[in-house]
Amino acid sequence: MAAPKTKSTILTAFVLDFETGGLDCQKCGATQLSIHAIRMDTFEVMNTLNLYFAPYAYQALGKPKRKTLKSKYDIEEPPMMEYTERAFEVSGLNMEILETKGLPLIEACEQILQFIKDNTFDVKRNCRPILVGQNIMFDIGFLTQIFNYAGLWNELTKLLRGVKDFWGNFQPYYLDTIVFSQLALSHIPEIESWSLGELCEILGIELDDAHDADADTEATREVVRILTARMRNEDADTDGAGSLVKTKKIKTREHFKI
Repeated sequence: MAAPKTKSTILTAFVLDFETGGLDCQKCGATQLSIHAIRMDTFEVMNTLNLYFAPYAYQALGKPKRKTLKSKYDIEEPPMMEYTERAFEVSGLNMEILETKGLPLIEACEQILQFIKDNTFDVKRNCRPILVGQNIMFDIGFLTQIFNYAGLWNELTKLLRGVKDFWGNFQPYYLDTIVFSQLALSHIPEIESWSLGELCEILGIELDDAHDADADTEATREVVRILTARMRNEDADTDGAGSLVKTKKIKTREHFKI
């Protein structure tokens, strides 16, 4: 009789950040996504994924479709998602970059699914990966949008830890670094903001003015790593990637969404 297969106890977190064409996930398109896969026991970065989305059209999800006979001249093209100039100013992106570097939505979502599969250990259902981000509900909104548009939402829900809410919609488990930071640092009266830039200054995290999602993802990952090290009473600076110093560093990043 073969010995029973032992499931791994190593948990994975996917730290992610979207750049978008605006703030409304029902109207605006995603432009860039960065994901870092980390082991939650050691905070080793196992892999990273950074991709751009080609401009795509709006889809009316959940609305009943009436079957009507139309000629090819009567068929209207769906409007494109919104991409505001203000959003492009913050991210440093533009339509030309998206059109040349961006992936079609289905191809991009398939790459994300494969990335999650490749960086998840063989674990029990209650140990599936969680999502991590700064103001993570903003990112989850766009994650939900692109996967529903691509018709791959059900595939994503099979890979992440989560539950179905009252309405039967899947809600992934997540860690928001704003709330996590407030839990760890709200006893310090001098802190007036919980923005990513402010947290980086407080925790001594270097953040280049890179104007893209990957820089924000790296900073978010470091915020979680340093605060977790404090909770575990460990030295967060053993690998040189972070610091527990309380002195503020000069901020070189000008734009932060949150």
